Amino acid sequence: MTTPDATITTSSIAPHGIRRISQRDLNWALAEGWRDFAAMRGEILFLALLYPLLGVLAAATAADARLLPLFFPLVAGLSVMGPAVASGFYEMARRRDAGLSANWQHFLDPLKGRSRGGLMVLTLVLLVLFGAWLAAAWLIYAGTIGVHGPMDAAEFFRRLFTTSDGWTLIALGNLAGFGFAVATLVFSVVSFPMVVDRPIGAGTATQTSIRAARTNPVTVATWGAMVAGLLVLGSLPAFIGLAVVLPWLGYSTWHLYTRMVER
Repeated sequence: MTTPDATITTSSIAPHGIRRISQRDLNWALAEGWRDFAAMRGEILFLALLYPLLGVLAAATAADARLLPLFFPLVAGLSVMGPAVASGFYEMARRRDAGLSANWQHFLDPLKGRSRGGLMVLTLVLLVLFGAWLAAAWLIYAGTIGVHGPMDAAEFFRRLFTTSDGWTLIALGNLAGFGFAVATLVFSVVSFPMVVDRPIGAGTATQTSIRAARTNPVTVATWGAMVAGLLVLGSLPAFIGLAVVLPWLGYSTWHLYTRMVER
């Protein structure tokens, strides 16, 4: 398999050395991820998991209008848990890279073998971030539109788009969401595929992920923007495209990890 060159920084002489990568490496990772998707697919699994979950959220919101302010943070925040859900795709891409059998019976292997402990700790951190994001979203709502008391969906959307409180909620919500997205990206861009790849602790994987983002701040930020853009495109219409985008990004993240971290 042919891969682009990547310049190794002086930090590469240390354990788990970090490479400096460029836009070319991001494009390569996406291309390799798409090849993996074409060979192993994955949209059926995500259709089976994603749509029931979204259906439950929509039904709960319809049944209780008080949950409406959290519907969009819940849907947007699901991406926070993406690295944990994608662990199976990292394993399949790893096996395919190594020339091993890479069928769907291996999807849950990370939860059974050497990766289990590290994955559990990393996933717990993501759950904390997810909970903090929901708490922040609720506090922003409570301090803006929420001061007017309970309201139905029509009134909620009227206030959201036609009042200063609504625009403040949108601005603060997007700002908070951006902050949580950056934290999740820096924490997870390397850590999850790394614990799938080798028997190391969550702490070492997290430190390596932070070092990788620090070594490649512009490239990692560009990756985050590309991921966000693909997730938005995949969400239109009716989240159908996510059945392709999510597995594709899972496979691609594995290849991005192999470009940034010395194995």
